[in-house]
Amino acid sequence: MSDPIKIVTRIPPLPTRADNAHKGDVGRIVIVGGRLDDIGMVGAPALAANAALRCGSGLVQVATGAAAQATVGLLAPCATSRALFADADTSLASLAVQFGADVVAIGPGLDPRIDAQQINELVSKFSGGIVIDADGLNLLASMGSWEAAWPHQIVLTPHPGEMRRLLDGWRVQTDADDRQHIAIRLAQATNAIVVLKGAGTVVTDGQRLYINQTGNSGMATAGAGDVLTGVIAAFLGQQMLPFEAAVLAVYVHGLAGDIVAEEVGRLSVTATDLIEFLPDALCDVAAEPGD
Repeated sequence: MSDPIKIVTRIPPLPTRADNAHKGDVGRIVIVGGRLDDIGMVGAPALAANAALRCGSGLVQVATGAAAQATVGLLAPCATSRALFADADTSLASLAVQFGADVVAIGPGLDPRIDAQQINELVSKFSGGIVIDADGLNLLASMGSWEAAWPHQIVLTPHPGEMRRLLDGWRVQTDADDRQHIAIRLAQATNAIVVLKGAGTVVTDGQRLYINQTGNSGMATAGAGDVLTGVIAAFLGQQMLPFEAAVLAVYVHGLAGDIVAEEVGRLSVTATDLIEFLPDALCDVAAEPGD
């Protein structure tokens, strides 16, 4: 008989920072995404980059197509950028190593030249934290059965449609409509952290389960998931354990959404608003009494 799932309700504390810390100490993040061809999706990695920086990342680099670099620079001026496909070596794992990355986040507005083989190489060769969202998840689903090379190193952030594709790719059989059960099954199959987005976002490592209580329907807006990707990456880069980083990130992300909704109303929430109010959410978490 398998061990019972532990229900988690406590929100982890914010990462701490030494008084003499420098930017290389508090998270080096690579965000792979952005395309500017017949479809323009340059804002997505910029949102993730800005969110990561707002949540404490010291260095963020956006790896994107050369055509998108200038626009990324305007939208995320505190991040650097690197042109993908500028030379013969397009390995995402080697790119991360060259930057000295602690975390790679891949998926926001992903360039269609990135393929499943490159995703597979990343998850099998890069030993740092990995956050996979959006088109990165769709490529992962096309790989069929796979498993994280390092336990709980990977955080998957699917919405329900992406979740169905992941389950089909892994051939996880379940008739349950229970979001918690489905997320647990996928986490156990892949050895990854699963963040199943939606009302009451589910976070699980297959052994523990957290159901988020912050957030509102105003966050059903383009780019909100990209912001969450950046927040998770930021906490991973500050040496939080992956499950704890994911729990804190979805709580802070939802709390920022609640603050925005109070300010402008649910119908007017945008992803850039979420980034603007992340500091307020972080301050609220910092002010909450610990155990």
